[in-house]
Amino acid sequence: MNDQELLRYSRHILLQEIGIEGQARIRAASALVIGAGGLGSPASMYLAAAGIGRLTLVDGDAVDLTNLQRQILHTAERIGVNKATSGLATLSAVNPQVTLAAVTERVDEAALRQLAADADVVLDCTDNFATRHAINRACVAQRRPLVSGAAVRFDGQLAVFDLRRPESSCYACLFPEGDAQDDLCAVMGVFAPLTGIVGAMQAAEALKLVAQAGTPSTGRLLLLDALSMDVRAVRFAADPRCAVCRADRHH
Repeated sequence: MNDQELLRYSRHILLQEIGIEGQARIRAASALVIGAGGLGSPASMYLAAAGIGRLTLVDGDAVDLTNLQRQILHTAERIGVNKATSGLATLSAVNPQVTLAAVTERVDEAALRQLAADADVVLDCTDNFATRHAINRACVAQRRPLVSGAAVRFDGQLAVFDLRRPESSCYACLFPEGDAQDDLCAVMGVFAPLTGIVGAMQAAEALKLVAQAGTPSTGRLLLLDALSMDVRAVRFAADPRCAVCRADRHH
């Protein structure tokens, strides 16, 4: 790192758990953020501010007036602009040292697998179960750590699946495919700061993973009630009958 980088990231470097080595790992790492909405906005902004080396932002939707209540990547002037494109404009202003890429269309499973293969950590910031399960399958196939967040109404969730480890659970162990109904914030409503809280937690877990700092929140589902500001953690284990990761795990 040059002098400017040492100064920019000095508050990380001062942390014993990160230091110069951990910050160098962050600078060398690549993050894939799928969804540039309520969760993807704070998650990607903190990753960029922290100096992640490369950040790919995926979103096929356009900015809408109803997004602006919580999706802080975007501005009123960018209504109608693709969210990944709008997001990159914000992120490049936050930290021009980060290499940025936008994927501006909805991606199929083959594209998800390739995107995951090119990333060191994947953040699921989407709002529907079909996409979450497709992301999970891609991360299982490519053995990439997955940081999953959700925010609906006043309820937030966070879980980390370190799929580099053969004993790890996957998203489908916790939420089996076909068992859940979609909870779209477009229908349900969502408390604006909740998306900021959960998205920032996703960035924290992703940075810990790539910096090799602390303990990732694996095997725990964090549940946040923003109305009471209660947080609880539910422990879970890998499902030996999981249709998605059991075959992969046995290799």
